[in-house]
Amino acid sequence: MRPLSDWPIDARRHLAGVFTDIDDTLTSHGAITPAALQALAKLKAAGLIVIAITGRPIGWCEPFMAGSNALPWPVDAMVAENGAVAFVRGQNGLQHSSDVREPLFKLYQQDATTRADNALRMAQVARQVLREVPGAMLSRDRGGRETDLAFDYNEFNTLGPEAVARIMALLQSHGMHTSVSSIHVHGCFGNFNKWQGACWIVRELLGRDLATELDRWVFVGDSGNDQAMFQHFVHSAGVANIAAFAPGMRYLPHYVTPSARGAGFAEVARVILTARQS
Repeated sequence: MRPLSDWPIDARRHLAGVFTDIDDTLTSHGAITPAALQALAKLKAAGLIVIAITGRPIGWCEPFMAGSNALPWPVDAMVAENGAVAFVRGQNGLQHSSDVREPLFKLYQQDATTRADNALRMAQVARQVLREVPGAMLSRDRGGRETDLAFDYNEFNTLGPEAVARIMALLQSHGMHTSVSSIHVHGCFGNFNKWQGACWIVRELLGRDLATELDRWVFVGDSGNDQAMFQHFVHSAGVANIAAFAPGMRYLPHYVTPSARGAGFAEVARVILTARQS
């Protein structure tokens, strides 16, 4: 990983969009930082497409898109559960709109029957993990989670590497796809990850092929479940707190910010906007 200052200005000047992780990239202790929120607004005001993508459940995302407790976040879409489901705005979710007055629509990659069948299977797997792994705990945000399981190892619960590995092994033994974020161990039936979800939402939202225009997008993240994005994106940045996870990651961002969490995201936004103005 090179310092963010090494990112060439010409590479930043013609960006069309920004993908960003949420936990510990935009947030600190579970809340978005003022610097990150302002950075999102400035990117949107400059005409960039801004899409948040997270391992958090879709129900957890709804207040931020709908503005239930404050103003809606200035993003075009929010992709949840590591790519399986998303909130968008516009006519039936099929006509892109960033107008926060537009109604929200939920898009899924799996049909309703598949999701119902998987929910039954996931409940059985969850019971086994809780029974067989001492200290295992489902994430507290599970009330709005529809397509995957999440076990808390670093948010309200603390588990060591051996317990995390045991949870992953059990999930994988049932044919689940697994990933690890900065706070949760995830498992889902379906090959969902943030890269696959990013390609899907760009196709659904914009009718475009993300893979053919990667020189015009950047991804910002901080942990293991961002690796698929770091692997594929031509432009990528990690906020400084990625240092805690980097030794165990195969794919790393091209650049790293001086600051951690939301302050680091604001630094990425600042260099993008500076380049567009030059």
